[in-house]
Amino acid sequence: MRILFVHQNFPAQYVHLAPALAARGHEVRALAISEQRQALPGVQVWRYGVKRGNTAGIHPWVVDVETKVLRGEACAHAAAQLAQRGYAPDLICVHPGWGEALFLREVWPKARQLHFVEMYYGAEGQDVGFDPEFPGVDLAARCRLVMKNSALLQGLVTMDAGISPTHWQAGTVPALFQPKLTVLHDGIDTRRASPNPQARFQATTQATTQAGLTLDLTVADEVLSFINRNLEPSRGYHRFMRALPGILQRRPQAQVVIVGGSDVSYGARPAHGTYQQIYLDEVREAIGEANLARVHFVGRIPHASLMALFQVTRAHVYLSYPFVLSWSLLEAMACEAPIVGSDTAPVREVITTGDTGVLVDFFDTAALVDAACDTLAQPRGTAALGRRARELVLARYDLARVCLPQQVALAEGMAAG
Repeated sequence: MRILFVHQNFPAQYVHLAPALAARGHEVRALAISEQRQALPGVQVWRYGVKRGNTAGIHPWVVDVETKVLRGEACAHAAAQLAQRGYAPDLICVHPGWGEALFLREVWPKARQLHFVEMYYGAEGQDVGFDPEFPGVDLAARCRLVMKNSALLQGLVTMDAGISPTHWQAGTVPALFQPKLTVLHDGIDTRRASPNPQARFQATTQATTQAGLTLDLTVADEVLSFINRNLEPSRGYHRFMRALPGILQRRPQAQVVIVGGSDVSYGARPAHGTYQQIYLDEVREAIGEANLARVHFVGRIPHASLMALFQVTRAHVYLSYPFVLSWSLLEAMACEAPIVGSDTAPVREVITTGDTGVLVDFFDTAALVDAACDTLAQPRGTAALGRRARELVLARYDLARVCLPQQVALAEGMAAG
């Protein structure tokens, strides 16, 4: 069968599914904008580009809509070129979040579509308006969300079926479309993400606190870890930084490793500077220069280094607005890292206090300090939490045994019609 993947950053969420289908004898191709970082066996990728940027002076509520239409237009033209050569997929697996799915039905009306439904924005209890420190939920903001959802809504209408990684994410979708959804995670490679008592985490610090320091940490060290793709409020960076003065004062041997870039992945950029520097500057005096030497910003690191960090950490802090659940949390759990997480809806889906980790109120700095210090102080006492966390990942999210076989079965069933 002919199966086409469409994702601007392919392979992204399809990194395992696409080659798995190719290995089973299907003709697998992909459409993408970004240059592919890795070649996938049996998968042919076509690149295309967006021809122009947004219109100057366009109404601010439709900037996002126009961006998606421009991407959808470029994708549709690329698809039409393939159709003219006689190519017609049986199944299109597509992430609709950037607009690429908008017009595919016009090119291939008979192809079945399986969408990756990551989020539907704006419902009560989600990220927008969650943090009172960043209110900004006026009429204009709400209207922009309505327009942001318009392309996603079109996808929900057009798709034959959808996949959502977690129950909470699926629950953000309007009830009318819930029957189309299957809750099925991308999958965690628990062979790579696994405990290793002999692991060493090695990295070089950046200039934020001290530049060029070589870290070499093992399970014998008292490591507190925190990771964001980019260090920003939506993933709790500001709340974590405000807890550091208390943690460092009470745990004089703790080494704090902070992983992430200084850009913004979600939400608006600050008016000046970076969130990374803003919140470091806010707590610098309270931490003190002596203790600041134990706070290590290492930027973005290779995946193998991240696994080593999870394998040596004594307490991994994961904070998040009600938003998409990060792979990093599940990978940390698979490595049996003791988790201190925010008591927010997506995190509650995998972390239960006293079972697979510890949950604290996102806004309660004192509770975060206590939970982090208690976890650092009793690594043997948290070992059972780590084991149960890994058991949960193995049962629900294991790539090879659980998620990938279900993904393959769903895709093949849809392609067969």
